[in-house]
This record gives sequence, C-alpha cells and structure tokens, in this order.
Amino acid sequence: MGSSRSNVVDEPIDPDTGPTPPARHHPWRGQGPVVGVVAVGGALGATARYGASLLWPTPSSAFPWTILLVNAVGCAVIGVFLVLITEMWTAHRLVRPFFGTGVLGGFTTFSTYAVDFTRLTQDGRFALAFAYLAGTLVVAMAAVWAAVAATRNVLGAYGPGGRAAR
Repeated sequence: MGSSRSNVVDEPIDPDTGPTPPARHHPWRGQGPVVGVVAVGGALGATARYGASLLWPTPSSAFPWTILLVNAVGCAVIGVFLVLITEMWTAHRLVRPFFGTGVLGGFTTFSTYAVDFTRLTQDGRFALAFAYLAGTLVVAMAAVWAAVAATRNVLGAYGPGGRAAR
C-alpha cells in the first residue's frame, strides 16, 4: 500500500473570507469612557447643588426647601431629557451617562434628603421630618411626570424634523 500525500498549493487568500487581522483596542470603547463621563458629570452636578445650598442655605431645624427644590428641578429635567433622547433624537452613547447619570445624579441628592430627614427627627421635628420625607417623593415623581407630559405635548406640536405643525 502506498501512502498518499495531498498536494497543497499556495493559493491566494480571499480577503473577504481569509484570516482577519487581530482586532485593535479602541480607546473610546468599553466602560472606561462611561465611567469617566459619569465622574465629570457628577462633579458638575454636585457643584451646582452645592452652589444652590450656598445661595439658599437651610437654617438648622428648618424645612429643607433648597434640597426639595433641587430634587424637583433635577427630576423635571430628567423627564425632559429622557423624552428628548428616547423619542426625538438619537444621542451619542456617552450623553445619557454624562448628563442623566452624572450631572443629574450629582445634582439631585437623595442622600442629603435622608440626612435632612434624620436631622429633623433628631431635633424632635417629627411632623416636619415625615412631611419632608413624603413630600419630596410626591414632588419628585410629580415633577418627572409633568415634565414628560409637557415635553411630549410640546414635541407633538412639531412634525418630523422639528418644524412647527401648521
């Protein structure tokens, strides 16, 4: 019995079906940029919130109107923002983490809300503390709902391409 050897011929490789070069790592892919834009946005939002607390400080044992207003405004802005980027425009993949998670997450502050509640209860202002606890939730949810509804209403007045309907 004889052995048979296959005759391998070096043929050109079709570039569409041949081996592909190793994938290059692109610096703007992955989670690194997302973490970076969230951090930068968070710093901006927290700075804005801190500025609001300096402009309108809350006296000890008083109702924390500034933080309630900050949370209401932040919730309203996120309602508008999410309608715009989910129903009106296609946003870059880093816009939502930067603005929605970073800026608005840093601006709104439910941790300070919890600290304010604790401070009010420690000062014996139980009725005020629980009014703040419940009121902030109601105001925040109402702000999101109203902003979403208003934004959709305004956008409904516009046809495709953002032109006013006649």
